[in-house]
Amino acid sequence: MNDHMLIHQQSGSSYFLLYTAAIILVMALLGYWFASKWNKENTSKLKKEQKAALKQKTKKMRWAAHLLLSISVIVAIVHFAKDLGKEFDVDTLNLKADIDVTDDKNYGSEHSDDPVSYEMKIPTSGTHSPHDLKFGFYTEKPSNEMLVHNLEHGDIIIYYRPGADSKIIEQLKYFVNFREAGAGILAVPNEDIPAGKEVVVTAWTKSMELAEYDETKIATFIYDYINEGPEKIPAQIRRGGGTM
Repeated sequence: MNDHMLIHQQSGSSYFLLYTAAIILVMALLGYWFASKWNKENTSKLKKEQKAALKQKTKKMRWAAHLLLSISVIVAIVHFAKDLGKEFDVDTLNLKADIDVTDDKNYGSEHSDDPVSYEMKIPTSGTHSPHDLKFGFYTEKPSNEMLVHNLEHGDIIIYYRPGADSKIIEQLKYFVNFREAGAGILAVPNEDIPAGKEVVVTAWTKSMELAEYDETKIATFIYDYINEGPEKIPAQIRRGGGTM
């Protein structure tokens, strides 16, 4: 927490291209403004030669503005494509932090539409719903039955306390963007987090309790256990979760 968004900074995302795109866009808008201004000045009061010259000048400026606008769009696309390829690369989460992970008992992986009474308050396996949830940040806790299904597919669930600090919320919203094959991340509020603990991170039959939020430990847990569930679904089938 001292080095805010350490993972984000490590990704090396640069805004140089975005600034460049903005400057080129301003130049394009200026070009359109001049073209419009010259077009209005091309009146019947001008001589034929003057009108032809001004018309040609306006045409060239409008063409240049079109070109600059196209370049601006391309540069912006390159910027965002670059960030999508780097910023949420699971390999950047390999921070090798010292983490204390509990190997939980495997309670099976049967499917059932009925409510399930779990042995653990925050279950990491067991009979569960045939339906899973989409990846992302949640402000209300879904059912354990659906959450366990997500774990079965190799997803990571980060449980936070309701009313958590805004900086923690911001970082959790960053973490949920990571993907590995068909597995992803969910951040979910949970009142069952043990007393004295701030965050609980889970994978299939794995759990890690943190007395204080530590993004390096969460990153390491994600890197070690994402997409390690007993049932792996290809990314092209399980797009964003909530599909099974």
